[in-house]
Amino acid sequence: MDRFDIKILEALQRDGRLTSQELAEEVGLSSSQCARRRALLEKSGVIEGYHARLNQSALGLDLIVFIQIALDTHSPDASKRLLSLLNSMPEVSEAYSMTGSTDYHVKLVVPDLKGLSNIINNKLLPQEGVSHLKSSIVLDRLKESGHLSLNHLKTDSKKAPPQ
Repeated sequence: MDRFDIKILEALQRDGRLTSQELAEEVGLSSSQCARRRALLEKSGVIEGYHARLNQSALGLDLIVFIQIALDTHSPDASKRLLSLLNSMPEVSEAYSMTGSTDYHVKLVVPDLKGLSNIINNKLLPQEGVSHLKSSIVLDRLKESGHLSLNHLKTDSKKAPPQ
């Protein structure tokens, strides 16, 4: 990966709909080189896909909640059951297995407190293996980007791509 690949990745993080010509203008390569490099980044799995970013509030999804879940047993079956439940819930936007005092951190996006109550009382707490959970409601979103910092990537600055 060289500095041009990094420039392509940075540009596509800002706007995944850029054409090869638009990328070329931004990166300083030909359109065909940008298309080839993008295809290689996609094929290698560096670029996993493209999506539309939706406005939560415009869709009536006004509540963001983080839930910490602890299991009463750490058996593979209990973990699989919880993972299956979380994957089946469209309200779950992110879920992580954690070290520390809780086993999982889950991010939910729901319309309101009633929706949150329904999820906690009718889906999560009755789940076999769940010992307890703790929810934290987001008061204000201070930063959200989804962009990855590419500053740590080392490039071969001497290597010039063919045009």
